[in-house]
Formats: sequence, C-alpha cells, structure tokens
Amino acid sequence: MRAIFGVTICMLWALFAGAASAQQRGPAQGNELPERDILNAGTVTVITAPIGGPMSIMGSDMASVLDDGDKLRVLPILGKGAVQNLVDILRLKNIDMGFVTYDALEFAKTEYNIPDIAKRVRYIARLFHNDIHIVARKEIRSLQDLQGKRIFAERSIGFPAARIIFRRMGIEADIDWQTDPTGGLQKLLNGERDAWIASVSKGAPVIKNIENEAGKFHLLEIPYAKPLQDIYLPSSFSSEEYPNLVPKDTKVYALAVPTVLMVYNWPPESERYRRVARFVDALFGKIGQLQQPPRHPKWKDTVLSINVAGLERFKPAQDWLDKAPPAAAPQPGSTAATAEEFRKFLVQKHGNENVSSQDAAKAYNDFLKWQSGQK
Repeated sequence: MRAIFGVTICMLWALFAGAASAQQRGPAQGNELPERDILNAGTVTVITAPIGGPMSIMGSDMASVLDDGDKLRVLPILGKGAVQNLVDILRLKNIDMGFVTYDALEFAKTEYNIPDIAKRVRYIARLFHNDIHIVARKEIRSLQDLQGKRIFAERSIGFPAARIIFRRMGIEADIDWQTDPTGGLQKLLNGERDAWIASVSKGAPVIKNIENEAGKFHLLEIPYAKPLQDIYLPSSFSSEEYPNLVPKDTKVYALAVPTVLMVYNWPPESERYRRVARFVDALFGKIGQLQQPPRHPKWKDTVLSINVAGLERFKPAQDWLDKAPPAAAPQPGSTAATAEEFRKFLVQKHGNENVSSQDAAKAYNDFLKWQSGQK
C-alpha cells in the first residue's frame, strides 16, 4: 500500500512539475503553434443554402475534395438563401464566403439600403445558373397579365427575382412571401394565388412533381427584355424537362441568374485573406475533380475564367487565372456566359441588342457555339 501511495505521489508531482515548467516556458517557441491556432489557420467557412439544393451539396463537395488536414479545412454552413448569405458575408464575423445569386446584390441595395456592396465584397468564381420559374394559372398568358394579381414568392428562393423583375418591367402585384415554398405552391394549386415564383435549378422536383392533369397551370414565359439584361440571361424550359407544365414539342422562354462564390473584401495583410487565398488555390487546382461523379452535376457549369460584371475578382483568384494554362478557359458545351458578352454578340449578329425573347433565346445557343470557337 505504501508503495502504491508513493508512486501516486510521484506521478502527481511529475504532472505538477511538468505543468509548472510549461507555464514558465509560456507560448510555443519558434515556428511552433498551439494546436488551436494551427486548426484555425487552415479553416475557412462557406455559407450555402437550406439543405436539398445544389448549394448545400456543392458546399459538402468542397469540404470533401479540398480537405488537406491542418492545411485546409472547409466548413460549410447552411444559410437562408442568397440575399441572407450576402448580408451574412458582410456582417457575420465567422463567415468567410458564400453562394450568392447575382440579383441578390441589387435586392440588398434597393430593399435593405446597403451601400457600396461592390466595394465590400469580391467574387472568386461564377459557379452555375438558377432558372426563374413562374408557375401560373392557365388564364395568365403573359408577364403583364400578373398586374394586380396575387403571387407567392418564397423569401429565400423567389422573392428577390420577383421584386426586381416586376419593378423593372413596371408590374405591380400583391406578392406574398411569408410562408414556406411548398405551402406557397399549395396556395396556387388551391386557387388562392394566381402564380408562384421560384429561382431554382432547372428540373427542381417540387416543380416537376406538380400534378397538372387538368392543365390548370403552366410555366409562364419571361421576356428577355432590355431592362433585365444587365442581371439575367435568357433560358428556356422544354416539354421533356417539364412534361406536366410545358406542351409537347414546345419551349417556354424564361430567364436565368448566375450563382457566384462571393467573399468579403478582406485586407491583403489579414489572416482571413491568407486563408481564403489557400482555399482558392485548392478550389481552382481541383476543379476537375469536382466536375466528376459523384459530385453535384452543377459543377460542370463552372467556368473559372468568366467574369462577373460590376464586381472585382478576389486578387488571389485573378492571380491564379493569370498564371493558369489555357485549359482554365471555357470549354465547348459550357452554358455559362456573361450578360455583357451576350449583348455584344446580339449587336454583332442583329445590329442591336433589342430582339424578341424568342429570338434572344435562340441566339443564345448560337452564342455558346461562337464563344467556344473564340476560346
């Protein structure tokens, strides 16, 4: 018993002496960092979107593919939608970057009165498009027919696009955005609303699964009008994509909005700036891996070299592209293009940029072929 007691006393004394010695030494010497500092120095956060859409899955993809132990760890955070993501990037201390649709910048500026957004953020890359869906009652035949009508546009996925499009097109409507998206859609199906608007990826299950055997609803055309061309791009829906809402062998022309990976404008000398710079090197260097199965197919729409009008690219991202081989340029078949590039093409092909929505959508396919050849 005495022997055990003596060993115990010696062990406690050794632990106490070691702790005292460490306390006297103070912080780690030389280039050694405490474990907590090492972990934080290699960690970045990216805010995505509510679970289920491409943003949340692509955030998870980045966490898996870009992981490099203590050197780089990506922490995806579920957000509340593109506009709130932008606000969180600007105001939350623990958010480095996030997924933001391009129209969220104007919405935050006009609706939230947030000044100088373009000076306070930078973009890393344009990732993919969301398509603007307007599901309407069959008697609603044009966008102008929504004047004075009752519309549902859920705050995180439809309200920003609805506000911008309607304001710029001079349409005043009663827009409800207080409930969840499926609840709002149900109001349309029940006859309590005249239209439902969502900015989501093409082929969204919530839209494909609308039961419409009686033909009461359809996808409404959204014209590629000049007031919208600085934000949106032409898109279309086919009967193959939405057999429940688009008549057979026809197309409905609509709009698409780019989704951008955006970052706070960190000072170049800051640790946050250096962390995101390491992330950019990993993201751009492994974009090929992200564009392969089993990663989300929307990665295939990502073309790193395409610019975002009105915004400045994060400098380490631009530096990487300046040094990159030609493979970083847009590849044949890419669906990504800037509104400014497309307007220039319309002027070159038609003599002006004011063409009908159908002609613009058809010209967009020609533009993609032309763009691939130019690159």
